[in-house]
Amino acid sequence: MKINKTLKKALFAVLVLVVVFFGILVFHIVTAKPAVYESPNLQVSRIDFKSTIPPEQAQKICKDLRAIKGITSDSIIVKRNVVVYFHNNKVANSKKIYDELMAKGKYDAQRYILPVGMATKEVCPVDQNSFSYKMAKSLHQIFN
Repeated sequence: MKINKTLKKALFAVLVLVVVFFGILVFHIVTAKPAVYESPNLQVSRIDFKSTIPPEQAQKICKDLRAIKGITSDSIIVKRNVVVYFHNNKVANSKKIYDELMAKGKYDAQRYILPVGMATKEVCPVDQNSFSYKMAKSLHQIFN
């Protein structure tokens, strides 16, 4: 008899926790705001170098890129033989930035151009067929 009461209390406590956690989940989904980007014109571009970039040259490349108008100064990534940078595409396009960088230093590099077949591919990492995505989308539609 005593075990039965203890078991009922434990099951009730678990049920209450499930309801509370589900309520928190629903509240989070309802109150979540879509991402607001400060710069909707931000674009990522890449330059491929023919050989590995030594640290001294990497610093010079970063300095030269930061001097070009339109580049966000804190968004330059130099790894091995690739430089990835972010820029405002209303101020400068990737060709203009590439041309200016090549004018500042004689680098053995070429601008990366996305292949035509990849330009139309979807890049969203969310599985839109998953149960969690469909549930969140449904709840969001209900409350908005």
